[in-house]
Amino acid sequence: MKILVVVDMQNDFIDGTLGTPEAVAIVPRVIDKIKEYEMRGDLVIYTKDTHYENYSETREGRLLPVSHCIKGTTGHDIPKEILRGHETVFEKLTFGSVELPTYLSGLDFDEIELIGLCTDICVVSNALMIKAHFPEREVSVDSACCAGVTPDTHNAALTTMKMCQINVR
Repeated sequence: MKILVVVDMQNDFIDGTLGTPEAVAIVPRVIDKIKEYEMRGDLVIYTKDTHYENYSETREGRLLPVSHCIKGTTGHDIPKEILRGHETVFEKLTFGSVELPTYLSGLDFDEIELIGLCTDICVVSNALMIKAHFPEREVSVDSACCAGVTPDTHNAALTTMKMCQINVR
């Protein structure tokens, strides 16, 4: 079995407070990738960056003073054409999901592929955490289905993942 992890494809990262033209551009490819996994009967899992009204009081909020992905707002939502009725969603309070590797430990899989936003923050964090937990499993990232804060930092994150034996396609 293959597992697709769709990282933080939320409104605020696509076209909201932290959205970019590159993020908007990957949406059709992300939807196609999800459909590909569905057609094969493989597992699709999502992460959601999750903050609360006190975001500005948190360490992250002080270092990135742009309110985003506040639970209960439309910015926190994953567009329905991306979520597609899937139920396995991990809300995370930090860049990488602490719960995701534990959940994956209970599954029999051959490969994990990651896609989503932002390549240079949450995608790289989750990919490295998964690779650390499963060093003998294939972990890959589809670079065409990812976007970073900037194109330069997107490419830097891809290079970092390659150096850590994550297959970048």
